[in-house]
Amino acid sequence: MKLVPLGDKVILKQKDAEVTTKSGIVIAGAEKEKPQEAEVIAVGPGGMVDGKEVTMMVKPGDVVIYSKYAGTEVKLEDEEFIVVRQNDIVAIVEKSGSVRSRQYETEKSGGMKSHGKRSEIWRRSQSRSGSRRK
Repeated sequence: MKLVPLGDKVILKQKDAEVTTKSGIVIAGAEKEKPQEAEVIAVGPGGMVDGKEVTMMVKPGDVVIYSKYAGTEVKLEDEEFIVVRQNDIVAIVEKSGSVRSRQYETEKSGGMKSHGKRSEIWRRSQSRSGSRRK
């Protein structure tokens, strides 16, 4: 059986919560809180969602960090998945281990800048007062 997400939904497979202590003892996932890191299994087509155009920014195989209480847990053929909206994905973890946030990627691609206006106002106020750090 295969899960096919609709709209801006993304299907995630949560990573195992396994920790190794300094002495080498492995603590199983049941003992710890579940991690917020998961692998993207499938991605919906995007399109018009709630009257807004949604472009999907994640792809299958990406490792992402998602909001703590986001999504719906689904069990299918003895495997557990989480179905979340793309908005609930906070960042993409790149292969080198660094985190690439969706906001940074949007700004980099020339899309909507969430803090652009505030930054511009701050820059103007600093240049007027002459207290800009050097």
